[in-house]
Amino acid sequence: DKYASEILDTLKDAKMLVVEGTIYPLLTRLKNAGLLNYRWEESTSGPPRKYYMLTETGKLFLKELNSTWTALKSAVSLVTKTKNKNTANNE
Repeated sequence: DKYASEILDTLKDAKMLVVEGTIYPLLTRLKNAGLLNYRWEESTSGPPRKYYMLTETGKLFLKELNSTWTALKSAVSLVTKTKNKNTANNE
């Protein structure tokens, strides 16, 4: 479970360009798509906080995304190696 600002910090740490004003609409869209859920938790330093977590559907979708990403990385690596090999052979 993560608070929105923790999600934002994680994305920034990953060098992703994310504007704070875009994270909340994105989280709402993911919730409306059934990929996220949230719970309210009292805070000792202010108003209650909304913590987000993946639903079972969200976990399955993330697994599919990871598989797709792995396949894409492999394809790019193969193309890059082939291109580098062809470039070396032409020199």
